[in-house]
Amino acid sequence: MLGTDAADAIEAVLLDIEGTTIPVSFVHQVLFPYARAAMPGLLAERAADPAVRAALAEIAGLAPGVAPLAQLNAWMDRDEKIGPLKALQGLAWAEGYRTGVLRAALYPDVLPALRCWHAAGLRLAVYSSGSEAAQRLIYGHTTEGDVTGLFDGFYDLSMGGKRDAASYRAILARAGWAPGRTLFLSDIVAELNAASEAGLRTCQLVRPEDGTVAGAVHARAATLDEAARQFGLRRAA
Repeated sequence: MLGTDAADAIEAVLLDIEGTTIPVSFVHQVLFPYARAAMPGLLAERAADPAVRAALAEIAGLAPGVAPLAQLNAWMDRDEKIGPLKALQGLAWAEGYRTGVLRAALYPDVLPALRCWHAAGLRLAVYSSGSEAAQRLIYGHTTEGDVTGLFDGFYDLSMGGKRDAASYRAILARAGWAPGRTLFLSDIVAELNAASEAGLRTCQLVRPEDGTVAGAVHARAATLDEAARQFGLRRAA
């Protein structure tokens, strides 16, 4: 069993979202289509909103001369991890969650494990390409209610790209966590590689229902409970 000695015990867990705690299908078949459908109305009806104005200004800087909606659609077609796109998607999703149209369905193993880890004193945080606001919406509107209280922090692309080791160092510095006592869980090998380069412990979530491609370098688990068993964490009942 890994990480059971006091000298290297895991004290904090940093979690990806899509493919790790939430099915890829929810993101791609529910959240993304909802945001795409809502985007024209959002840009038209909330043009004076400071957050929308800031995103539009950033789009103009990144793609001068291109109509904002056209550029947003192009980024969505390619599932780009671009700041202004993620910010505007987050605003669209906020309305969907507010009206009850959207509710996040986590993998069934996730909340039992997170609740056990939180109760055991582990510190938990999220790192996703989705905006911090969008992350809070997901965990604030799950099918089991608001579970944001389980987390100490929510980190997005303002910390840097998820395939850049410097981003993980920045998160550790912000959170005050030791790299060797922090476990990063993700389904993406390139993200795990970057986290490992920054000194974090790593485990790939290989969800059969999502068709995750398993890597050969990192520890692997099909559920959070299996990851807990490998790293000596308190396991879900």
